[in-house]
Amino acid sequence: MSSLDILAIGAHPDDVEIGAAGSLLLAAKQGKRIGILDLTYAELSSNGNVERRQQEAAAADRLLGVTQRFNFGLPDRGLEGVRDEAISRVVDLIRRTRPQIVLAPYFQDRHPDHESVSRIVREAVFSAGIHKYQPDDAHPAYRPAQLLYYFINSTVTPQVVVDVTAIYPEKMNVLKCYRSQFELEEGSVATPLTNGYLESVEYRERLFGQQAGVMYAEGFVGAAPYVLSNL
Repeated sequence: MSSLDILAIGAHPDDVEIGAAGSLLLAAKQGKRIGILDLTYAELSSNGNVERRQQEAAAADRLLGVTQRFNFGLPDRGLEGVRDEAISRVVDLIRRTRPQIVLAPYFQDRHPDHESVSRIVREAVFSAGIHKYQPDDAHPAYRPAQLLYYFINSTVTPQVVVDVTAIYPEKMNVLKCYRSQFELEEGSVATPLTNGYLESVEYRERLFGQQAGVMYAEGFVGAAPYVLSNL
């Protein structure tokens, strides 16, 4: 398993893309190695199925230039029941890939799975740096330099702003890979994601851009106030 510069973690395929696809696109274009971890296969999603969602994730990966994508196959809507296992496995992946930056969902979100992953990743990032936690001589303790939270459904004033204006159409193309989630197709049901969701994402990132003096920006928050021009 190769090392990564950025490891972006979400509950479901499409979470990372919603909040951070633009920043990951920019990083990949700079030659950085990008990994995405989905904790579940989103098997309880109202629309689509696991096979379709994996096909969509693979299409998104090709556009993003992702180095590696992982899926732990943990239970959708059941992450709290396997919390210790999830933390342990994220710790192991962090130590194996040794990313400089870890991205996780913002800790307040309408979807409980997003909040669960936020807490799981926070604990895993901390525990990965503890030598006596799951000691492994082959993959010693390691703590990433930064843990940043990206937005899915919620919005607060970001502490980190990334100008994604130049590649914003590319971000939208990445999100459109997930047609089963964002489009009403024959046999699908209406959800918040099929009711102008991509437009709401664009509105949020135009707002972040306006605040930063650019057209479009992705926003993140971290443990302490700081501003980065890129990831």
